Amino acid sequence: MSFDTDVNARFARRAWQAMEPVHAVTYFAAECREAHREVGLRGFWMGYFGARAAPLGAVAAGVVEAAFYNFHPAMVRRSVPDAWSYAAPEAVLRARAAGATAALRRVAPSASGAAAELVPLLARVVAVADGAGRPLFAANRDVPAPEDPVGALWQATTALREHRGDGHVALLAAEGLDGCEAHVLFAAAEGVPPATLRDNRGWSEDDWRAAAARLAARGLLDPAGAPTAEARALRAHLESRTDTLAVRPYRAALAPAEADRAVALLCVLADEILASGTIPFPNPMGLPARRDRTRGVPR
Repeated sequence: MSFDTDVNARFARRAWQAMEPVHAVTYFAAECREAHREVGLRGFWMGYFGARAAPLGAVAAGVVEAAFYNFHPAMVRRSVPDAWSYAAPEAVLRARAAGATAALRRVAPSASGAAAELVPLLARVVAVADGAGRPLFAANRDVPAPEDPVGALWQATTALREHRGDGHVALLAAEGLDGCEAHVLFAAAEGVPPATLRDNRGWSEDDWRAAAARLAARGLLDPAGAPTAEARALRAHLESRTDTLAVRPYRAALAPAEADRAVALLCVLADEILASGTIPFPNPMGLPARRDRTRGVPR
């Protein structure tokens, strides 16, 4: 593999599709939900917001709204900052790592063996990745790696998926797409039921209609609500630029053969996780059931 432009894009997409299921056990696996409950977080969404935001510290709701980008502010504020009154971020970090480690050991039998090879490779990528303008990545980069190699593997994949997501959010903001608009456009282009995204991100039907009207006014949706050619070009641009930004630390840290090896190992883990049924499809993360899909949604 040589790092030319086309290969960069394909590699970045393969890396995301292989890495995202490894990270995503933290949202869907029973071990993770139980770990969040045991540490004191109440309900699924407080567990979600508390665990994902914990690397940032005991931040206010506005910080989470900005960093997560695509949730209705009221949904965030039902969980943050209350989460910190039930569990300190440091305790949440320990709980989420323990839950994710246990989940990966159960649903991905090859995780223990793969971690020995993967963790040093991914740690090099994390170390050279630029944290400027990437709050979730920078915060996760600074979380000490768990002593358990499988936990360290999960932490590294989490930092790198947040690196990609932070870059994607920056591009959405630069193009003037707010969180609801990004979901409306994605649902229209991919044929995803609107409720899958709308209800899991706290947007009302009125919010959804208003966002669709704004997109139509920009020429991105036609009168029937279908994406226009301009919209498809915009989405292609966003995904291409996201891939370009995401691949930089891999290119800087790894030789081409090492990068290929890392993704190959991650693909095995992803296949095991997907085969376990732990991650539902469709899902509000926009994660495709097959790694050869080229979909993309705010992460």
